[in-house]
Amino acid sequence: MNDMNKISVNLVVLNGEKYISHCLESVLNQSIISNSRELEMELNILDNGSTDGTKKIIQDFVLRASDLGFTKINFTKSKVNLGMWPGQEELLRHSNSEYVVFLSVDVILDRDFIKNATAVMEAGKNIGALQAKIYQYDIGDHVKLEQKIIDTTGFLIHRSRRISNIGHGEKDTGQFNEPREIFGVEGAVPVFRREALESIRVSGEIADKDIFWYGEDLDVAWRVHLAGWKQVYEPSVIAWHDRGTTKSHTHGYWWQYIPRVNIRRQLPIRKRRLEWRNTRWTRVKNDYIINILKDLPYILWREVEVLGYAILFEPAVLKELPVFIKGLPKMLKKRRAILLSAKTSPSAIHGFFK
Repeated sequence: MNDMNKISVNLVVLNGEKYISHCLESVLNQSIISNSRELEMELNILDNGSTDGTKKIIQDFVLRASDLGFTKINFTKSKVNLGMWPGQEELLRHSNSEYVVFLSVDVILDRDFIKNATAVMEAGKNIGALQAKIYQYDIGDHVKLEQKIIDTTGFLIHRSRRISNIGHGEKDTGQFNEPREIFGVEGAVPVFRREALESIRVSGEIADKDIFWYGEDLDVAWRVHLAGWKQVYEPSVIAWHDRGTTKSHTHGYWWQYIPRVNIRRQLPIRKRRLEWRNTRWTRVKNDYIINILKDLPYILWREVEVLGYAILFEPAVLKELPVFIKGLPKMLKKRRAILLSAKTSPSAIHGFFK
């Protein structure tokens, strides 16, 4: 084998001491390591300026992993919070592999995650991104992984442009056992072909630094799709995700939000504002005009619902409107660059809107 690894596991973390040990152990326990194929995998970690015990836990893990024979670990420390997806882009500079796992600290990998993900990516050269079957777990419940409640099997976009996680909250009774093509991979633990990520750079950036904290995964997934790559859901690639305070939150109709008002209020208002702004900037950047016109009644009705909910329950979210408007010229400039190089037709994209 040459100097290039087959796959990189890239972890960006900020104050994750509650999760980090479980997450890293799941990487170290991968079957390809126990089968003496560890040279095919590397682990890159970026600490985003943690102030808790995260860095010490990582340092101890690196030493223990080395004693066990797994030495392909790179640990980088940042004094400032670069953000999750810009942090992942920073780690790409340290990565030397065909495929990249964007790992979140609140995720635990199944033992065969890397082996199965690599096999799928190898079999389909037009696959740009892979979505795992992700189950829910609760860190406060002694990390019990026996439950089979779906967290997500990928992004679904509705004709209204409402975003939902496929299967979220459902008990897995076999309804998600078939591989399928999806619109986009969700951001907890997506697997990317590096070539696909490189193909979506705009002004040198993979992750849009203007779309910070919320919505980066949707933006990247949409652009990967526009660039002509397939995104697939593969049920043999399994992980668990603790969605924390957003666990019970879904993107439903506005009247479905009413019972969840208190749950949403657990989220920082800044994050709720960015949720509103960034999802709309993503549409401005990536949505074909002809598709918008086809679905305009659905889109307008959805915006009326969201506006009504915001006025009644989250008026502070509307303070983001001037920022959204101010950023439109910049987003339209990015839109021109993205759609100029798009390889997927409007009709092919529209086929994923349900």
